[in-house]
Amino acid sequence: MQIGEHTIEEGSVFCIAEAGINHNGDLTVAKDLVDAAAAAGADAIKFQTYASQRLIAEDTPTAAYQTDSVGSQRELIERFELDDAAHLELRDYCDDVGITFLSTPFDAESVDLLDELGLDAIKVGSGDVTNHRLLSQIARLGRPMIVSTGMSTKSEVSAAAAAIAETNPDVDVSFLHCVSSYPTRMADVNLQAIRTLDEAVPGPVGFSDHTLAVETPGLAVASGARIIEKHLTLDRSMSGPDHETSLEPDELSRAIEIARNAAVARGTPSKEPVPAEADSRRLARRSLHAVDRITEGERITEANVAILRPATGLPPSAFETVVGKRAAVDIDSQSPITEAAVEGELE
Repeated sequence: MQIGEHTIEEGSVFCIAEAGINHNGDLTVAKDLVDAAAAAGADAIKFQTYASQRLIAEDTPTAAYQTDSVGSQRELIERFELDDAAHLELRDYCDDVGITFLSTPFDAESVDLLDELGLDAIKVGSGDVTNHRLLSQIARLGRPMIVSTGMSTKSEVSAAAAAIAETNPDVDVSFLHCVSSYPTRMADVNLQAIRTLDEAVPGPVGFSDHTLAVETPGLAVASGARIIEKHLTLDRSMSGPDHETSLEPDELSRAIEIARNAAVARGTPSKEPVPAEADSRRLARRSLHAVDRITEGERITEANVAILRPATGLPPSAFETVVGKRAAVDIDSQSPITEAAVEGELE
């Protein structure tokens, strides 16, 4: 899967700093978040694109975690809307900084705006996994899609994948395991679901993290995630619904470092010695060696074979096979007993 200049593949991880609405509706703060995400090593920063009246019914209550809110959910969320001009300015600012600009659209008009801005990929929030109309509209654009799956069942994710594929079978899609609880308890993270997703849907899978632990992205990568999304705030003490459940810049930097190390360390399912073990394999393992000099034609006895380092001769498993055979050449004391030094074929 390709997102702009980034290739999503084994041995790497695509890290998204989720700014969301942590800019508090202030474009200057949004740009500070871009700077912080880039400094932390994130590949992309993601915002949210919406119009509250097209997203939330009047008098919808706020979520339990939105502790500092007053009034309805719509009244809360409309304070953080960014207009079209702000989106354009943010996109250009991200280009200047050298970080990929992403956003999550919540309605048809917002999808159109992000398409006009030429985003490298479109992110879909967990709340829209069952919104097949929105998924299909985005799929028609042909841009890579990243879809979070919080609150979803496996069948709902499969249905979303089918709706996207039916609209555009050629679009690249990544589904992210997610737990929509803020903050997410470690007991609820359930990272094994990443493997379940990987088996159920095409494309690379990932993890959208709402824990406050810097280690969780690395654990997710070790479980198979190739895309990581982590919430970012400049300061958790700031006023706003999502700051308390986000990482501060130095924490995000550490989380990304751990995730990238995990991507390299994850390796492959193959259980084989790696090239770096070659010297250790030779020096730490043992092989058959002559205790005293064995002359050509002499029968090799049990008393004259030792199992010693280094592993430059026959392996210890050949001990019983070698004993009783005759030496094909002179074998010096302490020298390895090789296959060529023994007469006849070794079973």
